[in-house]
Amino acid sequence: MREIDTGTTDLLAHVERGVGVVTLNRPDRRNALSPEMLSALAAVLPELEAAADVRALLLTGAGAAFCAGGDVKEFAARGGEGGGTTVPHEERIRRQQVLQRATTGRLYGFAKPTVAALPGAAAGAGLGLALACDLRIGHAKTVFATAFGKVGLSGDYGATWLLSRLAGPARARRAMFLGERIDAATAQRWGLLDWVVDAEELAGFALDTAGELAAGSPESLAAMKKNLLDADRFDLPDAMDREVPRHLACGLTENHREAVRAFVEKRPPAFS
Repeated sequence: MREIDTGTTDLLAHVERGVGVVTLNRPDRRNALSPEMLSALAAVLPELEAAADVRALLLTGAGAAFCAGGDVKEFAARGGEGGGTTVPHEERIRRQQVLQRATTGRLYGFAKPTVAALPGAAAGAGLGLALACDLRIGHAKTVFATAFGKVGLSGDYGATWLLSRLAGPARARRAMFLGERIDAATAQRWGLLDWVVDAEELAGFALDTAGELAAGSPESLAAMKKNLLDADRFDLPDAMDREVPRHLACGLTENHREAVRAFVEKRPPAFS
């Protein structure tokens, strides 16, 4: 296991079994976002994306929550989210735009498969981080909540866009406007959770899932991720045109040849 120094205890990271494991680590505040946590996440994601020993990413939260989103107690202490600062409003907008692209945006476009393990609530901006991952795993007490309207805010960190894409626009409107808690069974039905497992099995199941992804052909997985991202941006003819060079490039790799040999020999492939 390779430990990674994130520069703060608010975010932990290590590499295990080919998986970059990132943990939001403020369990006493239900892993509510802090400036230190967000800055560290923005810095560690490109490091893990470029690391040769990382083939998949696992994002989770410490304790009984995934991420409560913005720290509402901190908002109250400084007189609202926009209080307690002398930074001009336009500069605050620019800084948050950059940070959102470096966190939610980076997770969504991450070149390697990503998994979110949710030991509890994903709310507000935490919902955006969870939905930006490719796959999500929870247990019976995992819940999703937009939560923005409850504190008089409109939503950030991509939660609205991602919720609309995954759950559909009608369900996104209901969730955003009413702020209802979405339980695990409903979340799975809406496509927000891929698996619901026993609470005590969550961490192991999530690492096994990410490890299975990490054991795959890296060229194939990277090309698949690009194809999936293109599906959001292009119509079918354009998307198919963009698939072809990736597909044929994979066909020239040693990992493809190994997979073909393994198929014929009826054994698991050993990807390099």
